[in-house]
Amino acid sequence: MLSNLLGLLFAPAFVLLIRYYDLKTVLLGYLVLAIIFFIYKLFKKQRHKDMLMPSIYVVALSVAYYYSSLEGVKYIPVTLSMIFTLVFVDAHLHKKEMILGFTRKFYKKELSQNEVAYLKKGDLYWVFVMMLNTLIHLYVVNYSSDIFWAFYVSVGWYGLFFGALIVQIIYGKFYAV
Repeated sequence: MLSNLLGLLFAPAFVLLIRYYDLKTVLLGYLVLAIIFFIYKLFKKQRHKDMLMPSIYVVALSVAYYYSSLEGVKYIPVTLSMIFTLVFVDAHLHKKEMILGFTRKFYKKELSQNEVAYLKKGDLYWVFVMMLNTLIHLYVVNYSSDIFWAFYVSVGWYGLFFGALIVQIIYGKFYAV
């Protein structure tokens, strides 16, 4: 819950803070918070994969601080999007059926054989959604204002994912099942 809230506030707060404070000062503050979050996760004895996000933030913010680079900060969500794309590519290639697993976890009704067959192929669809998200992130970082960047990386991508989920559900209900 806390990490989700921090993820939502990361970019808007950053853009707001650099308007009032020196970039290097804001980066140092964010880096200190990232290190504290990393240590907190470490002491909670999180699994290795749960340490990936805090590690990325610490490394990326360290590099951004060293180079005094706003672009270094803006590429953190791009990097995370690429990682999630790779997770879905791996799931598709190794038939991990992540979408079927998520559906069974959150949808308590019994699934028909047709629904299960459709959802088993869902990882490939999400590979393309994740690739689109990464491309949008890259576009936003390179061609948009800081304010639009803050909007997209905090809440805008939720719109993309929600829309993609609706498309997948509608297609499954009317055409695939």
